[in-house]
Amino acid sequence: MRRVKAGFSRFLDRPATVDISRYEELLTSIEWREKKVGDLSDEELTEAAAKLRRGADEPGFDDKDLIELCSLGREAAKRALDERPYDVQLLGTMQLLHGHVVQMATGEGKTLAGALAAAGYALQGHAVHVMSVNDYLAQRDAAWMGPVYELLGVTVGWVSQTSSQEERRAAYAADVTYGSVSEIGFDVLRDRLCTSVDDMVGREPDVVIVDEADSVLIDEAKVPLVLAGSSDEGKADPEVAQIVRALKPGQHYEKDEDGRNAWLTTRGAKAVEKALGGVDLYSGEHSDRLAAVNAALHAHALLERDVDYIVRDGKVHLINSSRGRIALRQRWPDGLQAAVEAKERLRPTESGEVLDSISVQGLIGRYRTVCGMTGTAVAVAEQLREFYELRVAVIPPNTPCVREDESDRLYDTVEHKEAAIVREIAEVHKTGRPILIGTRDVAESERLAKLLADADVECVVLNAKNDAQEAAIVAEAGAYDAVTVSTQMAGRGTDIRLGGKKKSDDASEHDKVADLGGLLVIGTGHYQSSRLDDQLRGRAGRQGDPGGSIMFASLGDDQVIQYAPDATAGAEPDDDEDMGRLADPTTKRYVDHAQKVSEGVQLEIHRNTWRYTRLIEHQRKVLLEYRDELLTTDLAATSLASQSEKRWKKLSDELDEKVMEESARQIMLYHLDQRWTEHLAFLADVRETIHLRALAKETPIDEFHRTAIPEFRKIQDEISERSVETFDSMEIGPDGVDLTSGKLRRPSATWTYMIHDNPFDTDAEQALQQVRAMIKKVRGGSRR
Repeated sequence: MRRVKAGFSRFLDRPATVDISRYEELLTSIEWREKKVGDLSDEELTEAAAKLRRGADEPGFDDKDLIELCSLGREAAKRALDERPYDVQLLGTMQLLHGHVVQMATGEGKTLAGALAAAGYALQGHAVHVMSVNDYLAQRDAAWMGPVYELLGVTVGWVSQTSSQEERRAAYAADVTYGSVSEIGFDVLRDRLCTSVDDMVGREPDVVIVDEADSVLIDEAKVPLVLAGSSDEGKADPEVAQIVRALKPGQHYEKDEDGRNAWLTTRGAKAVEKALGGVDLYSGEHSDRLAAVNAALHAHALLERDVDYIVRDGKVHLINSSRGRIALRQRWPDGLQAAVEAKERLRPTESGEVLDSISVQGLIGRYRTVCGMTGTAVAVAEQLREFYELRVAVIPPNTPCVREDESDRLYDTVEHKEAAIVREIAEVHKTGRPILIGTRDVAESERLAKLLADADVECVVLNAKNDAQEAAIVAEAGAYDAVTVSTQMAGRGTDIRLGGKKKSDDASEHDKVADLGGLLVIGTGHYQSSRLDDQLRGRAGRQGDPGGSIMFASLGDDQVIQYAPDATAGAEPDDDEDMGRLADPTTKRYVDHAQKVSEGVQLEIHRNTWRYTRLIEHQRKVLLEYRDELLTTDLAATSLASQSEKRWKKLSDELDEKVMEESARQIMLYHLDQRWTEHLAFLADVRETIHLRALAKETPIDEFHRTAIPEFRKIQDEISERSVETFDSMEIGPDGVDLTSGKLRRPSATWTYMIHDNPFDTDAEQALQQVRAMIKKVRGGSRR
C-alpha cells in the first residue's frame, strides 16, 4: 500500500491529469470485502453481481457500489483466469468508470481493468462497446475475458471482418461488444444504408471503452472511415503509366518538401504531351488525360511499394501507416487506385462512388460516455481534451520500471546507422539476450533482415506481409536467443514475457533471460512523435523485469531531411571505430527538432480535418434523423400522397395499403441516400479548391461553410422532388416497386477507402510550393 501512495504523489502534478488519490481509501475496503466474497459459490457470486444491476437512467455507482464491483470482479478473475487483479488495476477500473482515459504501463493489466469496467457499466444498464485497434485483439480479449463476464452475469460478443450479418446482430445484442474501431465504424455506416429496420445490426450507441486510446483517437483519427459502393470496372491507363514511368525527378517533375504533392515541370509537360501524340494537356478537351497523368504521377512519385502498399496475389494491398499492417478491404479513391494498379501492371479492380464516411471524432462523439486506456496518454492529454473533452488518469505501476533507456546513437548517413545497428545486434545476440527491433516500414524491415542474414544473425521478420502471425511472433520476442524485426510495433497489445510465452511457466527460462538484462529494444529511427518512440521502448521492462532500449537515428532519415534540412551543416563524425557516429549536441538538437516539427504537422492535420468534418458530421446527423423517420414511420407515404395525390389515390384503390407505404419508403430512401452521396462528392470538390480562396484573402474554413450550408439546405426539397418524379413514372405492382427496372440500382457490394484527409493537399498548395521552389532557385543563383 505504501508503494501505491508514493506512486500517487509522483503523478499528481502531471499536466492535464486527474487526481486519483481519494480512490486509495477504497482499496482497503475492497480488500476487506474480498475476504467475504471468497466464501461465495459461483452461483452466489453471480447473484451478488446481479444485485448491482439497474436501469441506464438511474444514477451511476457510488463508493459502496465500486467497492462491491471491484471485490466481485477480483474474485471472478481469480476463479476464471487464476489472476488476482492488483490494486493498481482496480484503480484503473474505477477511473474508467468515471469516464477518464487511463494511462497504465505495458504489462500492467489494462485488458482486465477494462473488462471489469465494461462489466460495471453493463451492470449499470448500459450497452458497452470495447474498441481496439484490430480484429485480432478484439476477438482475443472477448474470448479471454469471457469467463470473467460469465461469473458476473454479463454477456459478451465480438465482431470482425469475417462476421456474418447474424453474428454481428448477436454480438451487438450482448451487454458488452468487442470490435476494432474500423469494424464498428463500418457497421455504423452500413446500418445507415439499410432499407429495413430488420437488416440493421447495431443499436443506439451508449458507452465506449477505447483500448490503445491514443492510437485509436489520435493516430487513426487522421484517416476517415469511408464506405464506397461498386459500379464499373476501374479504368486504368497503361499508356499514361508507361509514359510517367519514364519521367525523371528534377527534370520532368518535382515534389514538395513534405512528399505530399508532385507536379510536372514545363519540360515534363511537354514530354508527356509529345508522348501522347501532341495533345494539349491543359485544354478542356483533354482534361481527363490530365487527371490520369496527375494520378499516375502521384502513384509513381509519392507512393512506394512495401512502404505505402504491398502487392500480393496480383492485387494492391494498402498499408495502414500508423500500424504498419495491411488495411484489409481498403483502397484509395478510384483514379489513384487504378493508377497504382497500372503502375504495377495489374488488372484494374472495380471502381465505385463514396456512399458515406465518418471521422473517428464523429464515431466517438455518438456515444454518451467515452473512456479509454493506453500506456502513453499523458503525451496527448491536451489533444484528448481538445478533440474529445477527455481527461487522463495516470495509474502508477504495480512494480517500478527498471528498464535502462540509453541516449540516442546518431550517425551521419543511413548506411552508417544501419551498419552500427547490425553490429550492435550481432554483439548482443552472441550472449543469447533477446532483441526486438522496431522499424518504420516494410522496406526497412526487409533491408535490415538481409543485412542481419549477411552477418549470420537469424531473425524473424514481422511486417505487413505476414501480419496474420504477428501475435504469436511477438509473444516469443522475449525468448532466449530471439531476434525479432517488427514494423511499426506490430503486435501491440501482445504481452512479451521474458523466456517466451511457450515457456512462461518455466521460471528458469525467465531468470536466464533476466540475468542477461532482459529484452533489448532497438529503434531504427524516430517515429513521427516521441510518444510512438515511448511505445516501442515500453515493450521492454514489463512488470519490473529488467530491460533496455536504444534508439538509432541518422541525418539521412526521411524525417530529418524533411523537417530539419539544415542538420547536416557542420556535422562532423567522430574519428573512431564507430564509423559515422556523431556526438555533437547541436546536431542532436536538430534531430529532436525534426520530430517536434513532425508532431506539430500531424496535430495541425488532425485539427484541420476536424474543422472541416465537424460541419459534415452535423449535416449527416440532421439528415439521418430525417432518414430514421422515413425508415420507421409512414412519413414517406404521407409525403408522396400529398404531393402526388391523384396517382396515390389511383394506386391505393388497386393495391394493399402496406405495399404502397413500403414502395414510398424505398423510393424516398433511395433518393435520400443518392442525394447524400452527391453532397459528399460536392463537398470533396469544394475542399480541393477551397484554398484558392486563401489567395483572395478569404478564410478557407469560413468559405467552406458559406458554400456547404446553402447546398445542404436544398437536399430535403430535392429528395421530395426526385421521389415524386420516380413515383409518378415507375410501375408499382402487388409486389411493390422494382427500383432496378428504373435504373435506380443500389451498389451490389461495398468496400472502404483509405483517404488521408489533409486539407493542405490542394492544387493551390502545389502552386505555392512551386513558387517557393522558384524563389529558392533565384536566391541560389543570386548568391552565385
